[in-house]
Amino acid sequence: MRYSASEKLEVIRIVEQSELPVKHTLCELDIPKSTFYDWYQSYLTEGYDGLQCKRKGPRRFWNKIPDHERERIVKIALEHPEKSPRELAWYITDTCGYFVSESSIYRILKGFDLIPSPNYILMSAADKFKNPTRRIHQLWQTDFTYFKVVNWGWYYLTSVLDDYSRYIIAWQLCTSMKAGDVKEVLDKAIVASGVKNVPVKHRPRLLSDNGPCYVSNELVEYLGKQDIRHIHGRPFHPQTQGKIERYHRSMKNVITLQNFYFPWELEEEIGAFIDHYNNERYHEALENVTPADVYYSRRTEILTRREKIKRRTLKKRKQINLNNTNQRQTKKSLIHSETIS
Repeated sequence: MRYSASEKLEVIRIVEQSELPVKHTLCELDIPKSTFYDWYQSYLTEGYDGLQCKRKGPRRFWNKIPDHERERIVKIALEHPEKSPRELAWYITDTCGYFVSESSIYRILKGFDLIPSPNYILMSAADKFKNPTRRIHQLWQTDFTYFKVVNWGWYYLTSVLDDYSRYIIAWQLCTSMKAGDVKEVLDKAIVASGVKNVPVKHRPRLLSDNGPCYVSNELVEYLGKQDIRHIHGRPFHPQTQGKIERYHRSMKNVITLQNFYFPWELEEEIGAFIDHYNNERYHEALENVTPADVYYSRRTEILTRREKIKRRTLKKRKQINLNNTNQRQTKKSLIHSETIS
């Protein structure tokens, strides 16, 4: 089976962050170790371009990025050091009306030594349901994660994530992990989503693990009254709570970089991260739009606009490079004529 560059990159990302040994992870992905390490070495040496198929062919210069655009890309990258080349590519397209690919961003920044060591948190493209969701509020995922507040002890964050859009509908910081805490955050999600205000045939299904709070009779009775069907994920199975687990890991990579001495400090930081996650963070699995763009049905409009920007940019770039080539040829002809005369 031939893998594309983006598929190879996704495999690298999941292996880097897998809690299983590399051999076991690759066995689950059905990829030989030698093949993976060839990809990984090429990626470390050449970046995203190293994952492209090595096919010989004529080099094309019509798509060369002008120097002034390269300078602008570097300037934007320095202004937003937290963004990856992928995020920068779509940020520039959306805010500057100028298309540039992820691989081009990578090459330019690597030339200025602005690319850090690879440190990704991503799951394989295969880690999803056999029948994925096709609309918002079809399936909600919920789970707990924990944070420590100095001299206060452990606090537990519970969230409700819409499976289709990955949008965080509701969240709550708790001092325990009880069924009552789950009920409170679900109440918030029901109000925020407005699912009770719209006549639908099926309420959202709820996906969770098998923790004590999720298998309690108290929660069973609550979900029955809300007409919400409960699905329990299989233990040690990445295709179940993968999306909310990834969200938690992305959050912890940011939140745990600092100490918190009061619960309200932690709550404010979590709120800021979730706002960024929902409304600003480009999500690769969502075609590089934000969860809010999908949740509020803006994705199609954004992708259509990006495609127009891409065509317009490539047409302009081709004309610029063609003009430069013609100018060089004209200059050479004049020099040749003067030499002969």
